[in-house]
Order: sequence, then C-alpha cells, then structure tokens
Amino acid sequence: MNTNHSESENSELKLFDDSPIQAEPFQVEVIRSKKRRRTVSAQMHGDVLRVSIPSWMSKAEEATNIAEMVRRFKRKIATQEVNLTDRARILAKRYSLHTPNDIEWAENLTSVWGLCTPSTKTIRMSTRLVGFPSWVLDYVIVHELAHLHVSGHGPDFWEITRRYEKTERAIGYLIAKSGDNETDLD
Repeated sequence: MNTNHSESENSELKLFDDSPIQAEPFQVEVIRSKKRRRTVSAQMHGDVLRVSIPSWMSKAEEATNIAEMVRRFKRKIATQEVNLTDRARILAKRYSLHTPNDIEWAENLTSVWGLCTPSTKTIRMSTRLVGFPSWVLDYVIVHELAHLHVSGHGPDFWEITRRYEKTERAIGYLIAKSGDNETDLD
C-alpha cells in the first residue's frame, strides 16, 4: 500500500478532512398558479429558486413541497462542486485500483450509497452523500472502485477496500446514517 501522498493531492481534493460538502443557501420565490393542477416544479433563476405550485394548495402542503424542492436543489448545487472524476482518479492511483470510465451523481439511489457496473466500468454515487464528511465520500468511491476488481463482497474484496485507511470509520458512519445495522453500501 502506498501511504506516501503528495501534499498537492491532499490539498487539491481536501481528502481525509472532516468538512461536509455543502451548498450555499439561495432565495425562494413561490408562484401560485391556477393553471397548475397537481404538480410542483422548481427552477433556478440566478440565485433565486422559483417554485411553482397549484393555487389550491394549503400553506402546510406549500411548506412541505418548498422544503423538498430546496433540499433537492441544495443537493444538486453541492454535487456540482465535487469533481467525482478527479476524486476517483486520485483515489484509484493512490490505492492501485482501476479508474472508472464514468462516475456521476445519482438522485435516484435511495437504498444504496453507490453502485458500480463492472461491465461498463461506470459508478453512480448517491446524492445522499452530500453533506457527509469527505472521508466518507472517499470511502464509498474506493468501495465502488474495488468492484472493478472483485464483483462480490468476499475476503478479496475487503482486502482491497481496506487499503483505504478510514474504511472501518466510514462504514460505522454510514451504518449510523442509514438507520440500520446492515452495511448496504452498494
């Protein structure tokens, strides 16, 4: 295992620090529409999130829908600030792993933290990781990179994954965040 990491690699991606990945807040503008029957939509216009809702919607429903749209857009903005391709490249090099053909964020990964498709060498990362410490995100990337070498979760897989120094700590963090005792990491 290569533990001799250059200072530029660590500062470039801020690997191993405890800071969460967060989005800056933005203003919200609510537009009640008589034409809109059931759906809620939202679009960013500069630094303003415009949320369109049906005119019949109650204040409680409005508040719930606005909170959901704000949550989604904060995640979307935060994911744009993280260059997954560079992180995966540096981590793959550091831990002698294959580099994926593609790695991207996925909003619809709700029951797993990451997903690797070895046949196409693609990795998808759950946007639920936004706001987690960067060392947790890095662990999930290493976990998925390990699947480019080993498809299952047998001893060979865990030997590769444990090259990452914070594997056990990150697994504990993810278990606590998932609310169960399973390591449902992919």
